Amino acid sequence: MPAASIRARARAEMINEIKTIARRHLAAEGANLSLRAVARDMGMVSSAIYRYFPSRDELLTALIVDGYHALGDAAEGGDAQVTDRADLRGRWLAVSHAVRRWALTHPAEYALLFGSPVPGYAAPQETTAAAARTPAALIGILIDGFAAGTLPDPGPGELPGPVHANLAAVRDSLFAGLPEALLARGATGWIHCFGAVSFELFGQLDGVIEAREEYFDHQMRRMCDLIGLP
Repeated sequence: MPAASIRARARAEMINEIKTIARRHLAAEGANLSLRAVARDMGMVSSAIYRYFPSRDELLTALIVDGYHALGDAAEGGDAQVTDRADLRGRWLAVSHAVRRWALTHPAEYALLFGSPVPGYAAPQETTAAAARTPAALIGILIDGFAAGTLPDPGPGELPGPVHANLAAVRDSLFAGLPEALLARGATGWIHCFGAVSFELFGQLDGVIEAREEYFDHQMRRMCDLIGLP
């Protein structure tokens, strides 16, 4: 193997180890990451870690991108498990439950993505494509239904004018051909999915709802009704 390839492999392995230890810190301490603490756990001098991540923010960005991609893998995997592609409701429920399972299995990473903002950190543009994968999986179900004629256009009357314009811009850039009102319903379902997961994960249901999975499923089915999924 050429020396350059060996160095590249060694660097990739080191980066993965750094991110693995950083995730442990996320689980224990939240998003207040310290590169010095990560370096100490790896047995490195603190200056050495900067060869891989020049700042805390760059390490956070790498973890955020990885998290969004892992969540996207889970969402797309849930959708792929429904063999009847015309079963729009089944697909929506499969994706929603896959999101919830991922969040419950990776609570620290979910909190990094959807919890309180990290003080002093602003996510760069490079996180956008990864973040879009899960909503794209959900909205893709609507696109398929509309294209097949099984999900009708609810008409523009239900949308306030400014919202109609905002969604038209989103539609034109990401979801060509989908009516704005249908996109609005899908976005409401997507927001409610993550709101329901966040309420469960961050403790707002403690002492209130014990049948968590059944309650989540009930909410997602109501979202299917709202969207008009047959």
